[in-house]
Amino acid sequence: MPETVAYVLKGWPRISELFIASEIYRLEQAGLNLRLYVIKPPDESETHTIVDRIAAQPEYLPPTTSLSSTTLVRWLRQNLRPFLPALRRTAGRHPAGLARAAGMALAQSIRARKGFWPRKLYAKELLQAVALADRLAAAPDVRHLHAHFAHGTTTVTWLASAITGLPFSFTGHAKDIYAPSLNPAGLLARKLRAARFAVTCTEANVRHLEAIAPEATVHRVYHGLNADFSRLMGEEHAPAPGPNGTLRLLGVGRLVAKKGFDTVVDACRLLQERGVPFEAVIVGPDDDAGPALHARIGELGLEGHIRLEGQMSQAELLEEYRRASAFCLPCRVLDNGDRDGIPNVLAEAMACGAPVVTTAISGIPEIVRDGVNGLLVAPDDPAGLADAVLRLRENRALAQRISEEAAATVRRELDGERLAVRLQSLFREAIA
Repeated sequence: MPETVAYVLKGWPRISELFIASEIYRLEQAGLNLRLYVIKPPDESETHTIVDRIAAQPEYLPPTTSLSSTTLVRWLRQNLRPFLPALRRTAGRHPAGLARAAGMALAQSIRARKGFWPRKLYAKELLQAVALADRLAAAPDVRHLHAHFAHGTTTVTWLASAITGLPFSFTGHAKDIYAPSLNPAGLLARKLRAARFAVTCTEANVRHLEAIAPEATVHRVYHGLNADFSRLMGEEHAPAPGPNGTLRLLGVGRLVAKKGFDTVVDACRLLQERGVPFEAVIVGPDDDAGPALHARIGELGLEGHIRLEGQMSQAELLEEYRRASAFCLPCRVLDNGDRDGIPNVLAEAMACGAPVVTTAISGIPEIVRDGVNGLLVAPDDPAGLADAVLRLRENRALAQRISEEAAATVRRELDGERLAVRLQSLFREAIA
């Protein structure tokens, strides 16, 4: 019987989580057997083509309604019934494990309470862990569990591990490891200590997690370029249009505050004041910072200079990178701790040779070295950003040197296939 790793995901497939789909695809290509268990039901949004090339088919746990706006008793009346068969079977198969997981969930709900009443979230996650344990009983080939994102999905996996006795690991990314509200009352430290190992995507994240739980085993595995993008880059393309005297600025990412796109807009205002011909394109799905970004563009009268393009295919995005005079991603750390690690789009831009201007937060300076393969500016500094892109415009030799070294950095340090082999070896060691 093949030895299998079960991936536990909050949602699948997700257009914003191409890096997870790429990781799963590459692990399968490297010969690792995988099963996919998904906590939330699928939505009908667009997916990436790589999902169709993944052999493992998702199994979805019973759907639930929101718990935040109701009482636990009311929520159980609405949601408990689909979990009852799994609860009965799991109590018969793993009575001690179920009691252990219930005790863990109860203890955490008391530790994390606000006021008198225990926090109700962990009752929901216990039921989801029971449903996962029940599915695993039908998959005796599964020898290890792995969750993506260190908050709710890992909590469900941690509890399922306690029920079944299967070891688990998880990948932590950004907000999920930095925002205390997502893992209150020391929960992240407990999960780190219980896990066989944790994986994260930057050395800065490794240091952060090791400070939380010094005895934990934490591995840094960069994401690397996603598989679809790597394939597209290997195809023949017409030469990118040369500069025509107009600066073409590009930003890519969800319209969220941590990306710093408002700084890009304000830098564009400064370029306009200096009489610099420019156009800017920001590509990515709308999100909570979208309304303010639209309003700021209108307030500054920049509608004819800045376009918000929404989601693009990987092929369309590749062409945008290749046409850019500068790729601008002035990331910031938010008050709640949320931040990027090493944005995947930053690696894509570098691979395409788009000169990058970004900030030295989180894991970004592990890959981008100022004046060598990119330019680093301070967060929330529109003038610094404007000066940096003008420097690239005025010093074409610098732009060319940065472009070439950026592409070389991605080939050397962010090779997706090689990084997948590293991750595969961690799973095989855990299974052995």
